[in-house]
Amino acid sequence: MWIFLVRPFFATQLPIAVVVRRFFMSAPPIQIFQKYRHLQMFLFERSFYERHIYERKAGLSADHVHGPANGHFDARKFSVQYRGQFLVAQISENAMTALSLVFPVQNFANAIAIGFGIGISSQIAICLGAGNRETASKAATHGLALSGLHGVILTIGCILVMPGFLALFTGDTDVIDLGIRYSTIVFLFATINTLNLAYEKIFQGVGKMKITMIGLLVGCVSNIILDPLLIFGLGPFPALGIEGAALATGLGQVFNLVFYLIVYKIKPLQVQLSRSHLHPDMALAARLYSVGIPGALNLALPSVLVSALNGLLAAYSQSYVVILGIYYKLQTFLYLPASGIVQGMRPVIGYNYGAGEHKRVKKIYYVTLCMSGVIMLVGTIICLTVPGQLIGMFTTNPQTIAAGKTALRIICAGFLISSVSVTACGALEGLGRGTASLIVSLCRYLIIILPAAFILSHFFGAVGVWNAFWIAEALTAGVSLLISKRVIGGIIP
Repeated sequence: MWIFLVRPFFATQLPIAVVVRRFFMSAPPIQIFQKYRHLQMFLFERSFYERHIYERKAGLSADHVHGPANGHFDARKFSVQYRGQFLVAQISENAMTALSLVFPVQNFANAIAIGFGIGISSQIAICLGAGNRETASKAATHGLALSGLHGVILTIGCILVMPGFLALFTGDTDVIDLGIRYSTIVFLFATINTLNLAYEKIFQGVGKMKITMIGLLVGCVSNIILDPLLIFGLGPFPALGIEGAALATGLGQVFNLVFYLIVYKIKPLQVQLSRSHLHPDMALAARLYSVGIPGALNLALPSVLVSALNGLLAAYSQSYVVILGIYYKLQTFLYLPASGIVQGMRPVIGYNYGAGEHKRVKKIYYVTLCMSGVIMLVGTIICLTVPGQLIGMFTTNPQTIAAGKTALRIICAGFLISSVSVTACGALEGLGRGTASLIVSLCRYLIIILPAAFILSHFFGAVGVWNAFWIAEALTAGVSLLISKRVIGGIIP
């Protein structure tokens, strides 16, 4: 399972000519990754003189000045939500349905943690770019404390709402029971998760992308090892079923957080976490939330979208709900590297913006857009050529596989153009323009796609819902280009 899932993940990082060749050959994943790492470092390479000036301004490491060589590893989705999905599908289709229905609330909780973390990272990068370490340290300390508070609130709130939430979408008592059992354990780790993601964003904000990559691998490998042990009860471990998948995810987050704490203790950062920085600072909190709230909403909007689409699709067949859930699992392996590159772009673009290097901001934006476009093109080719095999990873029902093939082939028409809005959102967040980024996401996940899905489903059934995806992506791309021009004032024309 590890090689089967990870090889495509690394392969989609490469330029198109290399991707197509490597994806179907047997080169070890680490070799593919290393080649792409060298390419990305080359694209962000600075001259020795420029590097010297930047490092003297804020004492940044070479990783931060050059751009994150490993920024394409996006820890939030791959390490928290999806690694056990393949094994859970082996339990039963009801188990897979339960996870599909829990996904929106789980994604909402992660969105709050990640979105606020984006605010932390953005403020740290901008302050360091301007040479203000003290304010950057305050932003990191306040952000970590507030993240812990968010985690406590999420634990209580999500556990309380899950029974009623699941009942809105299914009357199957077995699906509801499986969903409650899974979600209760997952949300007990919500505080650990929010702190884990806050540390991730702090490390990213100072350019330590290699640390976050290793932290991801710590959580990822431990989760992959624990999944089969706890789900199926291998060796001395009890067979916990769907609860085992939830526990494996939570323990992976714990190991990830412990790793960050150890690294922070033995390897000081450019920002310092200290109680002395916890004095109330409303202006700083406002800046954190000005990016954090829109960032969280950007990430939470897919939850709203999935919930609404589940309601539309359930009217036709429960199988379409399963297909939608499977699609969101599959698209993780496509949008994961793209959003990871964007994630790596945020501190670099924010730092250069804070340093007044607007030409470099423009260059970083276009390089990121091209990389994302290549990944989306590869994803489109894969979905067009082997849709049945992709759906078959999660279900053996022939009717579900047949309908899923149609869905994938239609939805993938919007992959390539979506790179425009994905890159624009990341750039706007990195520059501290959270509200503008939110407008783009509202168009992509709410304003355009939901009315389109509602109208088209009345004429074409479930197929109309699938067509709403590419229509929304095409229209949102135009909106994102327009907003980028107006908000950034010509920095990204």
